[in-house]
Order: sequence, then C-alpha cells, then structure tokens
Amino acid sequence: MMKVLKVSREAVEEAAEVVKNGGLVIYPTDTVYGLGCNPFDEDAVRRLVEAKKRRGKPLPIAVPSLEVAERVAKFNDAARRIARAFWPGAVTIVLECIAQLPREVTAGTDRVGVRVPGCEWAVLLAELSGGFIVSTSANISGMEPPRTVWDAINQVGSHVDLALDGGEAALSRPSTVVDLTSGRPVVLREGPVSLEELLEALGG
Repeated sequence: MMKVLKVSREAVEEAAEVVKNGGLVIYPTDTVYGLGCNPFDEDAVRRLVEAKKRRGKPLPIAVPSLEVAERVAKFNDAARRIARAFWPGAVTIVLECIAQLPREVTAGTDRVGVRVPGCEWAVLLAELSGGFIVSTSANISGMEPPRTVWDAINQVGSHVDLALDGGEAALSRPSTVVDLTSGRPVVLREGPVSLEELLEALGG
C-alpha cells in the first residue's frame, strides 16, 4: 500500500531508501510533480514506464549538481553555460550519454536529458538516492501534468510505493527541454525558459 508523507528531511530520506531498493516515488519539483526511480535499475524503470503507459520516449534524470550530471552526460561549453545560468531551475539539457543506462531511459538513443531541479526537496532526494533519480512527470502519458501530489496519485498512484506531498508545484508546467549535442540550442519542448533566454546565456 502506498504511503503519503508531508515533505520533510525525514520523509525524503525514507523516499530515497524506497528508490535505492527498487521502488517508485512521487515527489515535488519546481515544475510539476515527478515520478521517480533509480535510473540504473532496469526493473524499476520498466515499472515506471508501465505506470506512465509511455513507451519509446526518453526519461530525464534529476541530479543534485553539474558535477554529478557530468557522470552521465558529456558536457560541452554551451551546455556548461546553460547549466550555470539556469541550474537549479526549469531547464533539462539533452546531451550525449556516457553511462550505461537502461534502453527505456535513453529511448534507444545515445542521448540523455539531465537537470538540477529548482526545488530543494527534489535535489535532496536525488542526492540521497545515490545522485540520480528519474524525473519524468507523474502522469499517464498524454494527460495533464500534475501540479499537486493528489493529481499525481489519481493518475499513477496504484503503481507507486511512496508519495511526498510538497504542496502545489510553483511553476505548474514542465521544464524547457533543450538539445545541446551540437553546441547550439535546439528546443525540444517549450517551458518556463525561452529560446531567447537560452541564446542570451550563450552570448547571443
């Protein structure tokens, strides 16, 4: 039976143990509520994909810092500039993957999306979970991204082991996703940060 906890240091520690033991958690971020698991655990990732009813699309990863992100993604100068300008924050950067991750995380490509969320609880959860946690929206694919823990529970709660309630998500919309594998930004999903802001951070 799924447990729902008001977010706190102790609650996040408990959620991190669930992640490390192969479980699924719902957790607050600055954008929308996330559905998370250990991205290196193939069985957990498959459970998460089943919960979302989503196949063939990559799963982004939340990390506590740029230094940790560099353990799974190959950063170029442009990516470092964007990370330093907008992290923690609502920008997911897609780069060449340099880690051995399940096919479901990369969608069979050589790329992975990473970000440092602008929510202290999400950052702490990633840190305590070993540095990495899947950070996809906690909704069934094609449905409205969840702004509250109960929105998320109503969609995917039957698949989840623990949920953290952090109130309403501040931005209430998914992050901007930008592909920087070529060095120049290609926006794959528009979000709180615009292409103009990305270009400005890159010096035009």
